[in-house]
Amino acid sequence: MISQKLRDDFPLLQKHPDLIYLDSASTSLKPAEVIEEQNRYYEELGSNTGRGSHHLSQKATEEYENSREEVAKFIRSENSEIVFTRNATESINLAAVGLERMGHFSAGDEIVISQLEHHANLIPWQQLCKRAGLKFKQVKLNSDYTLDMDDLEQKITKKTKLVSIAHVANTVGTISPAAQIAKIAHEKGALFFLDSCQSIPHMEVDIKKIDADFCAFSAHKMLGPTGIGALYGRKEILDKMPPYNFGGGMISKVEFEKTQFAAPPSKFEAGTAPIAQAFGFAQSCRYLRKVGMENIHDHETKLTEQAIQKMSEIEGIKLHCPQDAKKQGAIALFDPVSIDAVDFGVALDESANIAIRTGMHCAEPLVSSINPKGLCRASFYLYNSRAEIDTFCEQVMAICSSFK
Repeated sequence: MISQKLRDDFPLLQKHPDLIYLDSASTSLKPAEVIEEQNRYYEELGSNTGRGSHHLSQKATEEYENSREEVAKFIRSENSEIVFTRNATESINLAAVGLERMGHFSAGDEIVISQLEHHANLIPWQQLCKRAGLKFKQVKLNSDYTLDMDDLEQKITKKTKLVSIAHVANTVGTISPAAQIAKIAHEKGALFFLDSCQSIPHMEVDIKKIDADFCAFSAHKMLGPTGIGALYGRKEILDKMPPYNFGGGMISKVEFEKTQFAAPPSKFEAGTAPIAQAFGFAQSCRYLRKVGMENIHDHETKLTEQAIQKMSEIEGIKLHCPQDAKKQGAIALFDPVSIDAVDFGVALDESANIAIRTGMHCAEPLVSSINPKGLCRASFYLYNSRAEIDTFCEQVMAICSSFK
């Protein structure tokens, strides 16, 4: 297990020592060195990137590109294959619009997702299908909330142009076999998009071994700042894709009659970059590597096993996840069957300063099929402890008992 001393790295936990933060799947806490690195940009550089010959601008540009290199190294990609965006949602929209503009889709083609997707990996493809006259298909789940691979193989056909799947579901926590799905998609001639928001912060992800064509993730879920995410795109595809936004910084030459765009990734980064956020993003990658992704994954697996075992014994709640730490991420989705989910979350907060997520979890089709009023989700990360899991389960039991 990861040392308790690690918790000292997080200012918010020092300021609120009694807080049990079980909402990292929404947004993770930030270590001091990430906050300090973001502030360093403002304190030491402060200048824009790519827009000045003075030394501050030159240094800011150099360090901004060094930040890209850190993020690329974290998922084993090339620097030129990492586009900085506002978040994973923008990354997915960028790819959807870019592929549409490059003529990748024709009327009658198919896009395949699964029934466990976050709205960010559902709505952009849904709306693209409506605009372009495409067929929108969803892969079913097994009774344990894992992906039905037989159905996936049937849903992906020669007409399928893109398959987009969450590596780890933000609700039921299911870990999907990304490399296997990529292989199936490619054999049918389809591109494979991987939503890695809930996997890259918690486990080793080698995007080249998975063989994804695209991958989206957000810094704020992996100890980094809000306001920045990344799109990984295979170089040969990014070279062909037209820009998503237009403006300064993404051009090589502009005339009144025409514009020549810069090479990727600059082509997709119009306007002033999220420079300070990129500094923080890079530092979060350094921090996670320092702790060790294998150590983090092992720690979270133990916490998840503990939570599943204890929660499965509590009368008054029903777990909705694979209930197997080898098949799911560090997430426990549950229904307090006799209490409204939001009320249950408030009770945990007020009784023991425990922070969880409640509601539809930005995955309404799946969650509402289980409970139209919403569900509760506890999610774990490297700064959580076994003692916190015990306290959480004790409080869940106490609240359920009081509503019998």
